[in-house]
Amino acid sequence: MSSKSLQWGNLSSPITFLLLGFSSAYRAQVTLCLCFSLIYLVTVLGNLLIMTLVWLDTHLHSPMYFFLGHLSFLDICYSSVTLPKILGDSFSPQKTISFVGCITQIYFFLCFGGSECMLLAAMAYDRYLAICHPLHYPVLMSKKMCHCLVAISWLSSSFSSLIQAFLTSHLPFCGSNMINHLFCEVPFVLKTSCSPNAPLNKTALYTLAGTIAMGSFLLTLVSYVHIIRAVLQKGAGMQRAFATCTSHLIVVSLFFGAGAIVYLVPHSSSSKEVDKVLALLYAIVTPMLNPIIYSLRNSEVKGVIRKALLRGLPEWTRR
Repeated sequence: MSSKSLQWGNLSSPITFLLLGFSSAYRAQVTLCLCFSLIYLVTVLGNLLIMTLVWLDTHLHSPMYFFLGHLSFLDICYSSVTLPKILGDSFSPQKTISFVGCITQIYFFLCFGGSECMLLAAMAYDRYLAICHPLHYPVLMSKKMCHCLVAISWLSSSFSSLIQAFLTSHLPFCGSNMINHLFCEVPFVLKTSCSPNAPLNKTALYTLAGTIAMGSFLLTLVSYVHIIRAVLQKGAGMQRAFATCTSHLIVVSLFFGAGAIVYLVPHSSSSKEVDKVLALLYAIVTPMLNPIIYSLRNSEVKGVIRKALLRGLPEWTRR
């Protein structure tokens, strides 16, 4: 039993957790630190660029880009929950995090992650209305509806993550205080608990997380089933409209695909390093790729970026 513990009846919870992370070799840590620093820089700058363009350019004042701007803000918040701590631990001999810090990280990670799930579903619903009900689209996807969808995504994920963080904080951890992961994430923190009520708490935690994630995924899936059916029925004229969905589909596949493998697929002891890599994919890499995917595959965003760059050049270079 660790001497650094808080008493919970006959059991205890550690004051600090030890995050095992990746290799402790110095050369590997330097490489990882440089990679993570570059990823974080690209994530923040790329998403700030998208937010600025959506805010300033009137051509992007539509529901699709309204949601994209909020997604970019979420991506910055989402990656900021984990990456600064991972970077700070890069050269630390002991990668520790306090019990309170761990629960706080769990709350914000689930809050921003859940909000992103629901926002991606709202974006899929927006594309469904735009393609399948174009005549009613301005009424159905009004400014008020856009704000309501964003508010629902924030409030519901905040409430769900608060309950999950609360339940996790009240689990006793009477064994090792080592978490074999890069940051505090519910499935990996639960493995260190020895409470007899842990299975019940796990069920409650997974039910809450599953309601947000699976509900969002099913709404996204249903939206795209209707979109694809409309494209197949109406032919070539609709294929151009479907092109606006490809960026969103790529982002959804990356985010939900990696998350599903970590949370739903049974794990063996030999898959722990794979779990960490997959966690990096949906927690760190996807927020970096989102602005790149949307800017490279969206002609309107590329046009706005081109105009912004040309505006900053001297007059003679534009000819």
